[in-house]
Amino acid sequence: MSGYPPEPWHLTGRCVVGVWLLPSGVAPVPDAPGARVVRVLGRTVVAAAFFSYAEPSPLTYEEVMATVLVRRGPRPRVSITHIWVDSPASRDGGRALWAIPKELARFETGPGSWTAPGIGAVRMRPRRLPLVVPLAFRLLQGRAGAAVETRVGGRVRPALGRARWSVDADGPLGFLAGRRPVLTFSAVPFRLVFGRRR
Repeated sequence: MSGYPPEPWHLTGRCVVGVWLLPSGVAPVPDAPGARVVRVLGRTVVAAAFFSYAEPSPLTYEEVMATVLVRRGPRPRVSITHIWVDSPASRDGGRALWAIPKELARFETGPGSWTAPGIGAVRMRPRRLPLVVPLAFRLLQGRAGAAVETRVGGRVRPALGRARWSVDADGPLGFLAGRRPVLTFSAVPFRLVFGRRR
C-alpha cells in the first residue's frame, strides 16, 4: 500500500513565486523529452517558488522548487528541474504519479516568510488584489526517456508586494544567487487540482 493519495490531488494553501530571465549557460536544463526551452530576449524563463499546502489538502507540507518554461510543439509547458518537500508521502507520490524529482528538505516558515536551509529563503508582505484568477497549465517531465504530461488547474487569489529573495550561492539553486527576479507575486490562497481526474 502506498503512503500517498491517488491522483488528482486537490491542493490549497499559499505560495510566493519569483521569475528570472537567465543566460542559457546559467539556467538549469530540464529533463523533459521533446521539450524546447522558451527564450525571452535570448534568455531562459526560470521561476522559483515556495509553497505551503494546508488543510483540506490530502497532504500538508512545505515545498520549494525551480522550474523552466518550455514548449512541446507550439504549446508552452512548465518543467520542474529542482524540488524539495518535507513530506516523504509527497516525495513518493510526486515521483510515482507525475515523474516530479522531489527530494526531502527542512523548512522554517512564518507569516510571509519561507526558508529552506542550504537552499534559499524569501520574505514577502503580500497585498491581495480584489480578484480571483483561473489557472490552467501542463507540467512536462521525463521518465526513462519518455515524456510525462500532467494537467494542473484551479483558481488563485493573486497578491503583489515587495519581496526579498536570498539564495545560497553554494546550494543547488546557486544559479539564482545574487540575481534579482523580474517579477515576484504571491497567491493567498490558491486552490489547485493536480493530476488526472477520475
